[in-house]
Amino acid sequence: MSVSDKEKDEIEQSSAPLMEHLIELRRRLIWSLGGFFVAFLLCFFFAKRLFNLLVVPFKWATEWAGLDPHKVELIYTAPQEFFFTQVKLAMFGGMVIAFPLIATQIYKFIAPGLYRNERNAFLPFLIASPILFLMGASLVYFFFTPMVMWFFLAMQQAGTDDQVQISLLPKVSEYLSLIMTLIFSFGLVFQLPVVTSLMTRVGMLSSKALAEKRKWAIVIAFVVAAVLTPPDPMSQIGLAIPTILLYEVSIWAARWIERDQEKQRLARERREAAESVADKAPDEPPAPAAS
Repeated sequence: MSVSDKEKDEIEQSSAPLMEHLIELRRRLIWSLGGFFVAFLLCFFFAKRLFNLLVVPFKWATEWAGLDPHKVELIYTAPQEFFFTQVKLAMFGGMVIAFPLIATQIYKFIAPGLYRNERNAFLPFLIASPILFLMGASLVYFFFTPMVMWFFLAMQQAGTDDQVQISLLPKVSEYLSLIMTLIFSFGLVFQLPVVTSLMTRVGMLSSKALAEKRKWAIVIAFVVAAVLTPPDPMSQIGLAIPTILLYEVSIWAARWIERDQEKQRLARERREAAESVADKAPDEPPAPAAS
């Protein structure tokens, strides 16, 4: 693929000495760390409210199980456990809130080294990534966490003459780890269309290859779901099915990208052919002067 003189000039003008790159990298890191620190402090200040918000799916699960949602109880068994749980929650929330700023700083650092068409191609994925992550997190919050907690609550045992009473009293740290694991797992899986689309644009994948590997993808989806989720069939199946659906979306996106690239290639060939014909055309004689 030939590179036009305009694109070469654009890259040469954006080149800078190593020291300038390091200074630019330091500035982007300071902005990213500063944004994360501010978001962390904000989330830590509201940590208890955020934790109570995360307990809402647990309350929905108690209603599904026919229990009183007002009697939901979580415990901690070490004096420092709830404090460090709030710290973990603040770090997780701070990273989620600061991600748009961090992604923007990464894009601004690498954008000067890209061609204009590469920047235009990369920017939509930068916007789609957090949106897909929030879609996965919303699915966890509104459906899968209540479903998983309902599954665990169903294992409780009422005390009778022949049976001891067995009640679920989750620890605050373990409940937070559960919901963070689910959010991270679903958010990561929902990035599948973004990753495959980027790999298709750079020529590392094709829609035909993705379609041919569909059977293997289904097997890998269940294996990944078993690794990332808690050891219960509900959450594993709940993660594997969206993964398979997202794989089908990735195939469709790859085909759309390939059709778009083919249109651009044909347009470029027609333009180059027209320029070649214009260069080879003989110069027309000048028109005679009017008498």
